Amino acid sequence: MAKDTGTIAFELRRHIDGLVYRFDKASDATGRIGFKRSDGDYWIIWHEELRWIAGSWDDEEVFGRPWDQSKRQSETSPPEGIWVSRKGSKSYVYDLIHVETP
Repeated sequence: MAKDTGTIAFELRRHIDGLVYRFDKASDATGRIGFKRSDGDYWIIWHEELRWIAGSWDDEEVFGRPWDQSKRQSETSPPEGIWVSRKGSKSYVYDLIHVETP
């Protein structure tokens, strides 16, 4: 479980078409802290073995992760840089950018 400090918002910016997804720090119904996408129930969460992943709390399915897995990752916020994801038979490349919040 991620610690409740550090980054409070970031964006994933898709390379192919410039689509932007915003994620804000949030907790689920059980109090686990992660980052929830603003347009739905999609999460980026800390996994004890895999580190930061885009995925599901309950079935531990992984939909995305940082490209450079050798880079040290903090438990407080996902690393900036290149992320990759999969959706069905498609894969996407994103830049994760920490953003200021009002």
